[in-house]
Amino acid sequence: MTYIVQRKDRFYVVAYDGLDPLTGKERRRWHPVGNNRIEAEAVAAQLDATHAGSPPPRGGPIEFGAFLTETWLPQKRRQVRATTAYRYAWFIQHSVNPAIGHVPLRRLRADHLDTLYECLATTGGKDSTGLAHKTVHEVHMIIRAVLELAVLRGLLDRNVAHATIARRRRVTKSAARIWTPHEVGHFLHVATTQRLYPALHLTAHTGMRRGEIVGLKWGDLDNERKRLSISRTLQTVGGVPTEVGVKTRTSRRCVDLDTETLNILNRWQQRLHCDDLPHRDDDWMFCNTTGRHLNPESISQLFERIVRNSELPRIRFHDLRHTHASILLASGTPIKVVTERLGHAHPAFTIATYQHLLPGMGADAADQFAALVVPGAGRRLPAPSADPDP
Repeated sequence: MTYIVQRKDRFYVVAYDGLDPLTGKERRRWHPVGNNRIEAEAVAAQLDATHAGSPPPRGGPIEFGAFLTETWLPQKRRQVRATTAYRYAWFIQHSVNPAIGHVPLRRLRADHLDTLYECLATTGGKDSTGLAHKTVHEVHMIIRAVLELAVLRGLLDRNVAHATIARRRRVTKSAARIWTPHEVGHFLHVATTQRLYPALHLTAHTGMRRGEIVGLKWGDLDNERKRLSISRTLQTVGGVPTEVGVKTRTSRRCVDLDTETLNILNRWQQRLHCDDLPHRDDDWMFCNTTGRHLNPESISQLFERIVRNSELPRIRFHDLRHTHASILLASGTPIKVVTERLGHAHPAFTIATYQHLLPGMGADAADQFAALVVPGAGRRLPAPSADPDP
């Protein structure tokens, strides 16, 4: 489905790509054409014809699994990041096709989907103990998007996924766990003997994501301004580390560094030079002993080993990011500064996500208000006036 938009003297053809399977948001692609409306109409017609696709093969009804893997998934691979496409394919291969892939597309009912979601929630997963509600909901969003495309192409009259139970379930996020400033200091003290201590120190002092840390190159470091430029991430796709763009538009940012962190990075670069490992501007900032880039999983595993062998409360590697933000907020750092440092889109998201994580902030606010509002000494409340005569 396409439509034409005119802005000043230029025309654009906007193509509707349906709903994102995980977020549920509409996807649209803008194609600049020029200042000729006839040319814009021709481009729109061509996109509509391409989007319509070919009819199902003759000789029998098309199966849901075949439409999913041969039509919907290839289209999504051209629209989303490699990590997202891999996650879609994994869900399809392990959760959807084994259960309902053989069902003809036109005979798929809401009962099939409800049974699938119930099985995934009770007996799904590697240990057959059931998948989390969030994971089941993601599977539902993929199926809903597949059926939405089938409706758009005229293969179905309606989307039966809208009548399932899963769409009425509310997906809640698990609460994040954080460390206190003292616990962060203790962790860094224990981790100083590790070869990749500079990466752990940088994570704790900047709140950067794991993919952002392993995706840094030496050219991203500005020693004069004492800051890092974040423009890429390194993520694992099918067990293979893959360089991709940052998570969101606002994730492309500069992070200021303190003097100690800057000195630690400079000493780390000198060590790489002494070990005859890559350390130029185009080389990875953190590499393994052979000079290759780090697997993102390896730094998480290192963090978990250190925490497991210490007396610290167990948290995830990503919780260092939560800890960094919460400590800044508790110290009175402006919300806008924390938002820009973490690469969030809006300060409201920063407040809702992190401010409640550090206990005692509400009690401090109550004490501050009580200290400001002090009753006058010796003053009495005015006596109530007598009721007027009826």
